[in-house]
Amino acid sequence: MSHETESEQRGALQHEAEHASPGKKNSVLIYLVILFAAAFLLLLLSYFMQQRANRDAYNDLQQSSNSAVQSLDNMLQENEDLKAQVTELESQIQSLQEEASTAQSEQQETQDALEATQEQLDALGRLNQIRALYNGGQYRQARELLASWGEPDSGETSRILGEITATLTDEEKAVYDPQSAWQTLLEWLL
Repeated sequence: MSHETESEQRGALQHEAEHASPGKKNSVLIYLVILFAAAFLLLLLSYFMQQRANRDAYNDLQQSSNSAVQSLDNMLQENEDLKAQVTELESQIQSLQEEASTAQSEQQETQDALEATQEQLDALGRLNQIRALYNGGQYRQARELLASWGEPDSGETSRILGEITATLTDEEKAVYDPQSAWQTLLEWLL
């Protein structure tokens, strides 16, 4: 009987083990479910944190992109404004250069007119000097003065006095004709 008792004991122990095992299996299964749920919650929490970080980074990039686009637009506008200013300044420079050229031409004309007037004054001065010497009876000095000027060989005084006579009216020529007076003096002295 001992074998029977032993067999019974074994059967009882096996029965007990079979009945005790599902309770332990349930607790392990619950423990594993809790671990998986915690891991899932941690992954879900990590995912949401990552999404939030990505959204913040995207917003920062969007703001810096908008700022860069605005800065680029401002630079392009400033570039256009500077181009317009350059064009305006170039036209002003061209206008000023034209004015300077015109002023220089006018100055040259004025200088030429002044030189012509000075030549006319010199010619009239020669005429008056020769006439004063002739009227004073100093014929030799008058001839020497004519020779020192190169007159009448050059004919320069005669040409200039002819230009003066050409500007006179007939009435003014009737009163005094400088070219005619010069020619007459030359005939008397030479």
